[in-house]
Amino acid sequence: MTSYRELGLVNTKELFAKAITGGFAIPAYNFNNMEQLQAIIQACVETKSPVILQVSSGARKYANKNLLKNMARGAVEYAEELGYKIPIVLHLDHGDTYELCADCIESGFSSVMIDGSHLPFAENVALTKKVCDYAHGKKDYVTVEGELGVLAGVEDDVSAEESHYTKPAEVQEFVSKTGADSLAISIGTSHGRQKFKPSQCTRNADGVLIPPPLAFGVLAEIERKLPGFPIVLHGSSSVPIEYVRQVEKFGGKLSDSVGIPEEQLRRAAKSAVCKINIDSDGRLAMTAAIRKVFAEHPEEFDPRKYLGPARDELKKLYAHKNKEVLGSAEQA
Repeated sequence: MTSYRELGLVNTKELFAKAITGGFAIPAYNFNNMEQLQAIIQACVETKSPVILQVSSGARKYANKNLLKNMARGAVEYAEELGYKIPIVLHLDHGDTYELCADCIESGFSSVMIDGSHLPFAENVALTKKVCDYAHGKKDYVTVEGELGVLAGVEDDVSAEESHYTKPAEVQEFVSKTGADSLAISIGTSHGRQKFKPSQCTRNADGVLIPPPLAFGVLAEIERKLPGFPIVLHGSSSVPIEYVRQVEKFGGKLSDSVGIPEEQLRRAAKSAVCKINIDSDGRLAMTAAIRKVFAEHPEEFDPRKYLGPARDELKKLYAHKNKEVLGSAEQA
């Protein structure tokens, strides 16, 4: 077994406590490769933001668990090399089995999510408690995120046709019976780059889809039921229209793309929401930059010449999120 402390990582407990009292959210950015990791660490060091490095089960298969462990160790050393030691969490995103969560803990993850939201309530409680008992029993306490409510959309191995808001009446029982350290809820966010159907949206004068607002009433009721408890939002990419247009300009097809407005995420970050997950925005930024290089320089075949600009665009995106959306800049 490898403890996350051996890798220089931290769990989420103190970070979330600070975020709740400070009115900001910790960025949770997904990564699959070196360029994404470099961009995340560069942006968070420069903005002095703590960060949660998220790995989905699909990303873990793609990158290899031993490589990921050492990439996390390298991220800690890289941040120090860049001149500022930021708190870094390595987190399993949407773990769907006890075995996967346990294996991640054994390989150095400092935080795991067990997603039993698709199960009946009692089964979700039982599965989440089993993971919590294992994670919390380790010499170095591993934090656990549970989930109530279902997010629509598709991202990696997660897929659902329709969303179901979290029921505030269930949250106290869930937290007390499971021992979860944080709770992911559903209030209208969604996975992927098409977070809503066009029929659910309106269009502005430029034809851009405007989504329905998040259910802040549900969030407020959950906060009343669980005062001071860490809340998590999944599926919180904003799907910037400039990236969508750039992808389409250079040959891509991303019709009816729509995300969560950044002003709504900033409002959420000022509440008990202390972790906000962003994945699709990074994918869009990276793809837009790579397509631009290929279109303007069709002779190019050196991966560094197209992955380098993609990394730079990712860094720009993440720095913006930290400073203008999540409020996590200068909080490390």
